[in-house]
Amino acid sequence: MDRIAVLDASAFMALLRGEAGADTVAGCLPWAVIGAVNQAEVLTKLVSAGMEAQVAWWHIAEIKCESVPFDENQARIAGGLVKITRLYGLSLGDRACLALAIQRRATVYTTDRVWKNLALDIEIQVIR
Repeated sequence: MDRIAVLDASAFMALLRGEAGADTVAGCLPWAVIGAVNQAEVLTKLVSAGMEAQVAWWHIAEIKCESVPFDENQARIAGGLVKITRLYGLSLGDRACLALAIQRRATVYTTDRVWKNLALDIEIQVIR
């Protein structure tokens, strides 16, 4: 099986901003994907910080990370995760990221340490 990395919005933002853990994310880019929901989260954060939407999108596209649409299977997985993630305050975007990783049997990369508490059948890599 090919190795796949799924990037959470927080990991993608760390890469964009050159923050701690960016080197880890950069190292997995050749086999990384990001869900469209998480791309929207990244765009939202950049625009909310004052960047023009078109410029923000250009920065996202410049990373050249494959975008994966949110599909019905991921929706079912993400919705089903709410019971085990509610305690940790995970958002729909977080659950969408995890759903993609579960669907692809991939390692998920995040900055959110609380994800390590989740009993899921995927590898969770906290980048810092």
